[in-house]
Amino acid sequence: MKIYKILFFLLLTTGITAQTKVWFDTDIMIGMPDKEAREVDDGITLIMALKQPQIQIVGISNITYVDYGFGVINKILNWHNKGTAIPVYKGSAFANDLGTENDGTRALYQALKKEKLTILALGPMTNIATLVKNHPDIIPQIDRVVICAARTPGLLFNPGNGKLNVFDYNYEFDTASMDVLLHSTIPLEFAGYDPSSYTHIGKIDLASLDLTNEADKWLYDIVQPWMELNERYFGVRGFIPFDCSTLGIVTHPEYFTYYENIPIKVTYKKNDALAIQPNKPFKNFLEVSYKFKSQKKVKYARRALQGFEEKILETLRVKN
Repeated sequence: MKIYKILFFLLLTTGITAQTKVWFDTDIMIGMPDKEAREVDDGITLIMALKQPQIQIVGISNITYVDYGFGVINKILNWHNKGTAIPVYKGSAFANDLGTENDGTRALYQALKKEKLTILALGPMTNIATLVKNHPDIIPQIDRVVICAARTPGLLFNPGNGKLNVFDYNYEFDTASMDVLLHSTIPLEFAGYDPSSYTHIGKIDLASLDLTNEADKWLYDIVQPWMELNERYFGVRGFIPFDCSTLGIVTHPEYFTYYENIPIKVTYKKNDALAIQPNKPFKNFLEVSYKFKSQKKVKYARRALQGFEEKILETLRVKN
């Protein structure tokens, strides 16, 4: 009995908690050669995730540009993962082949057979929906899917100076796959533009990186073209680290406010991003509202609180 009391005391005093087991699904494009710079938030989120003691990443799958993504994921792991090796798998190359198995979906299925997992979904839902569609037996093993997408009615995605509206990429790129998840029993949590719009990373924020360190120097240099693109289109030299909020509601849930059990549904109405989607006068929107009568209800992060942006920057400076 004395031994049990000692162990209980140690648990209380050291704050030991069980790690959340996470599968990381990403459309990572950081640094990808193209006509214009590609978004960097998936890469920053992966770096941040690797430094979080609250979670354990058991596997990574990617989606779109999978050959480039496979290489850059392994580069980041080589720099920042100092624990157990994390396997990486190529997923859907174009996010348009719902139901077609790939290395990522097969590996995720095997991982879920071993243990329950939280799935962090930072890109289109093709890989996750393919798993659910082809293997409904595995659904009880999915604790939740945490997604970077969705909005409240009337919310414009207009970062920076607000003069240019963008669209809900992760949803609109593959709406059919999102429909699979919306019609499933899987608990869904969303953290997209709404909470992320309260965070911003600029040049000064990254000045504290150690530029004598190879990994930090690479990140600092690779982010500069993305900042320049944001300045050109949105009038602000810097960017919103969208996917960090998606990770944040898993690792730092206390830094967000939420709509709990809020109905979610697909609506069809006038496109609010015609400047970059001129051939779509109307389109589907993925929206949440307590006014909706839809059966599917989700957890929706409404706002990132003061301190979360600093938490991102602190984490980037931490050396594993």
